[in-house]
Amino acid sequence: MSANSAEPPARVDVVLVKAGRTKIRYPSELLHDDGTRLAVRAPWAGDGVRDFGFVRFEAGDVFTEYYWRDRWYSVKEVRTASGALKGWYCDITRPAVLTGTDLLVEDLDLDLWRSADGTDVRRLDEDEFAESGLPERDPEAAAAALAALDELEHLARGKDFTGLLA
Repeated sequence: MSANSAEPPARVDVVLVKAGRTKIRYPSELLHDDGTRLAVRAPWAGDGVRDFGFVRFEAGDVFTEYYWRDRWYSVKEVRTASGALKGWYCDITRPAVLTGTDLLVEDLDLDLWRSADGTDVRRLDEDEFAESGLPERDPEAAAAALAALDELEHLARGKDFTGLLA
């Protein structure tokens, strides 16, 4: 593929930035890019097991991740290595930016979890968001982040949450 090609790259590096520094960077397979929404797939990129109490992310888990260039969130479908759905982990972020093969995503501390059966929907890290200073430093971004969390929670409690990802 040439530098001037309009074709999207088959592989992108997801670069998650938090508080101005790279929190994690990992390779992923680009599944879809329609100019507004991108979908990528990657194995669990964290170190070891991450046990939240209500879900565990561990080696072998596969994340299908959805990012938008015009929305303040991303949605990550989480499955076990055998394909069993664990649920969806949603990050509140600034809109995603794809530059070359880097998919840049700025994490704004707020998160949402929806279990596979939809019975467990929970807002996460609201204390971290308050402590981040974003509401004082950038009130417009903070308002957009809170509105995105409210929107995602509403969608997650609805019957057609997966329609967001279709």
